Amino acid sequence: MSGSGLSGPSGEFHLLLAALRTDRADVASYSRVLSETLGDALPPGMVEIERRRSFADRVAGRAGQPIEVRVLTPDRHLVLSAAADGTVRGEVRMVVRGVVISRRETDVDEWLTTLVHELQALARRDAQARQALSRLLGGT
Repeated sequence: MSGSGLSGPSGEFHLLLAALRTDRADVASYSRVLSETLGDALPPGMVEIERRRSFADRVAGRAGQPIEVRVLTPDRHLVLSAAADGTVRGEVRMVVRGVVISRRETDVDEWLTTLVHELQALARRDAQARQALSRLLGGT
């Protein structure tokens, strides 16, 4: 499937990376983009959103404020979380057989680059994921 553009570093994933990099200053923005775009294209459970629900949120039936976004791949768990000062903090967790063996803090750009590499690897391994991601990125 070399024509899909998903397996090369200059493929359509860079469009996704550029879209995610544009003016995303908080976890809520990333959670919307990742859950609405990637969440629908990827296998269930791969994108998780942790929310803080106030009493008012619960009474009103609202989902609450996103405070953490996790993208779970076989080899890495990529986590974006809201820091106390309101900035976005990235973390890449290495996983072996479902166990986190290391954690490394990253800036958002490095986190996004790692996300793109993980999605490319997933697309190479899994035909269904490759088709879903190709549709997501406007391919055929």
